[in-house]
Amino acid sequence: MEKISIKKLCDNPEFLEESAIWFSKKWGIPVEEYKESIQECIDKKIGVPQWYVVVNEKQEMIGGAGVIENDFHNRKDLTPNLCALFVEEPYRKQGIAKSILDFIRKEMGAMGVAKLYLVTDHTEFYEKCGWEFLTMVEDVEGILERMYVVDTL
Repeated sequence: MEKISIKKLCDNPEFLEESAIWFSKKWGIPVEEYKESIQECIDKKIGVPQWYVVVNEKQEMIGGAGVIENDFHNRKDLTPNLCALFVEEPYRKQGIAKSILDFIRKEMGAMGVAKLYLVTDHTEFYEKCGWEFLTMVEDVEGILERMYVVDTL
């Protein structure tokens, strides 16, 4: 199996531009919004936001995720939120997404963040990774989404 590694963008600012473009293409959110959030992560190193990418042996981005205050929902009290988890199609079903989740969970726990939240329409995957359904929340368009929670400490 190909060797992959998870990079913390706060420690790898050389990935700023490329990762902002990559996340934007995956999620349809403007590149500038990602650049701003990733730059804030680089500048402050600890706390929220945090961004992570997974690279293969050729240093190509094959996955990633972030931690932000709020992932476009009405429950501002349920924070911080894991967001933008994505793994490229050829690399799926190899445990990469679970590795990202576990890595971020440990990282955020080490920063003193006791819980992480996420909104998703994927149910079984997150439950297999230790996340628990918490409640339904409304997104910015008023659509109900499932909110999950996981302990980090």
